[in-house]
Amino acid sequence: MKVRIGKTTVELVQGDITREETDAIVNAANSRLAGGGGVDGAIHRAGGPEIARECDKIREDQGGCPTGHAVMTRGGLLKARYVIHAVGPVFKDGGTQDATLLAGAYQESLRLAEAAKFKSVSFPAISTGAYGYPIEKAARVALKTILEYVKPGTGLELIRLVLFEREAFEHHVRVLASLLPTKRY
Repeated sequence: MKVRIGKTTVELVQGDITREETDAIVNAANSRLAGGGGVDGAIHRAGGPEIARECDKIREDQGGCPTGHAVMTRGGLLKARYVIHAVGPVFKDGGTQDATLLAGAYQESLRLAEAAKFKSVSFPAISTGAYGYPIEKAARVALKTILEYVKPGTGLELIRLVLFEREAFEHHVRVLASLLPTKRY
């Protein structure tokens, strides 16, 4: 599913984020930037040791990355030239703090991509794996954040959400459709 907002295409696809050829991919990272399971582990394995070395350097310089924020490394062996490591929240109660931190992870990733003058970026469904954020709620936060970010205009031409599982893809499609204005005749 694709929608065009100004000069930006927001696209939902089912697939493997480690195979994306966008300027950057976003990693659903932990605050230690240490690699782990799920998307994080897959990106570290596919990207090779260069990503881990750069994450080690960031950890030495600033102690990691706080929840709701993001940092960037080169992409190593990935087709994407860069990896934006975004730290989403561990789902607690679904309150405002959870949503604010998750939105922050998306916003910071978009800001980093735009500051680097990237034209394209691919996201996973941040916090929906081991961090337990329910996919429907996470999809709503992610898509509202992205749509609000691109509404005033951005240099990003493509923002793609790459959902590994069919269920996650279908939830995102439903949420995106619900957020778009309906045409009235």
